[in-house]
Amino acid sequence: MVSIKDYESSYENQWCPGCGDFGILEAMKDALVSLEILPEKLLIVSGIGQAAKTPHFLKCNMFHTLHGRALPFATGAKLANHDLKILVNSGDGDCYGEGGNHFMHAIRRNVDLTLLVHNNKTYGLTKGQASPTSDFGMVTPLQPRGVISEPFNGLAVALSLGAGFVARGFSGDVKHLSRLIREGMQFKGFSLIDIMQPCVSFNRINTYNWYKKRAYDLFEEDYMPDDFENAMKLARQWGDRIPIGILYRKEKQIFTKHIDVLNKGPLISQQYDPARLQAVLDA
Repeated sequence: MVSIKDYESSYENQWCPGCGDFGILEAMKDALVSLEILPEKLLIVSGIGQAAKTPHFLKCNMFHTLHGRALPFATGAKLANHDLKILVNSGDGDCYGEGGNHFMHAIRRNVDLTLLVHNNKTYGLTKGQASPTSDFGMVTPLQPRGVISEPFNGLAVALSLGAGFVARGFSGDVKHLSRLIREGMQFKGFSLIDIMQPCVSFNRINTYNWYKKRAYDLFEEDYMPDDFENAMKLARQWGDRIPIGILYRKEKQIFTKHIDVLNKGPLISQQYDPARLQAVLDA
């Protein structure tokens, strides 16, 4: 049996008191224990930012990589050992900004991993400048006259590129978010969970109360996530009412199934011919 203690880390946590990342961390622990995933069977990959610190606070395999580069590293790990369960933790700046190109191509390839985007609409690690998801007109220390670009919509982009599992969560509802993470990790293919995550230090607009007044649960409304057009409408819904839950779910062949050699098992367990490798290197 897997328990919360199996994932407990002694690493000092330096998030701000009340940070929305705490709810995401708790939801991750609950989901991993519910799925009975052993720590040694899990890999968490992250980039740079407050969201990227999340793997430090879990005792499991982790890889903390470059800003915006978590997805290509996770893809490489999946190719080397496609039996691994892989979670990617990224912020809205880390994933949709610096890592935007990798975000698009991981979806296109349909790599079997789960991406958690901690979306606080600001750069929380570097003192609150606008991120790709900051709302138009939002005032920040570096945008004193307000943001002049439209916000990036990760859910709509993922849908338009053919993502098979697209969901939105809220870090203020740990039980609901844990369910999303469980279902995302059980899905065969690329799964995106964009998480509304309040930044208590630098975003005084999108607070816990702001989200609680607007969020409504698609699970409670018996919404069926099998209609692409409906999913796209929900992905674009923002303001007085914001849907949380699974917007769209449809499985298709995963990336590693297209690679014949992986049908023999994970690369790490396969024997290789040193002479053939040398021939490739010498070519």
